[in-house]
Amino acid sequence: MKTALVLFAAGSEELETVSIVNLMRRAGIPVTLAGLTSGALAGSRGISLLPDTTLDAVLHDSFDLIVLPGGQPGTRHLMADARVLQLIKQMASQDKFVAAICAAPMVLAAAGLLDGKRATCYPTCLDDYPKVRVQTSALVEDGKLITSRGPGTAMDFALLLVERLAGKLKRDEVEAGLVR
Repeated sequence: MKTALVLFAAGSEELETVSIVNLMRRAGIPVTLAGLTSGALAGSRGISLLPDTTLDAVLHDSFDLIVLPGGQPGTRHLMADARVLQLIKQMASQDKFVAAICAAPMVLAAAGLLDGKRATCYPTCLDDYPKVRVQTSALVEDGKLITSRGPGTAMDFALLLVERLAGKLKRDEVEAGLVR
C-alpha cells in the first residue's frame, strides 16, 4: 500500500488539510499528518488541529506522496523551513508524488521544482515565478507534480491524490460514498 505525508504548519488552510487527510483515510491509504512543530496548531481560520506527529519524527521515513496545504501564514512557514524544502526536492528526485494546493505551490516554485512546469495555484501566488507555466485549471498534473487552486478545489484535489495512490476504482468508491 502506498503512503502519504501531509504537512501542517501554523496558519495552514484547515479545509484543504482535513479534506485531503479524510479522503485518503476513507480510501484506506496510510496517511500521516505531520506538524512542523509539536502539539495542536491553529490553522488559517483559527481552527486547531492536532497532527499525528511532527515532521522531525518522520523526516527519514519513506512516503510515496507529500502534500502541502495552502493558507497563510502557513505557506510562508512551509517555505521558510529548510526541512520542507529539502524533503520535497528529495521526493521529486526519487520520482515520488509532490502535491500542493492554494498558495502552497509557491513552496514548490521556491524549491525550483516548478521551473518550466505547468502548475496552478490560488490567483497571483505564482506571479513572482516567471519560469512556472501557470494554468487556471482547478487541477494540474505535470509528471508527478500535482497542484490545485484553493479551498474550493480541495475535494477534487484529494480525490485525484487517492486515484494516483490507490487507483480509479478506489477513487470512484470513495467519491460514491461522498454523495456528491
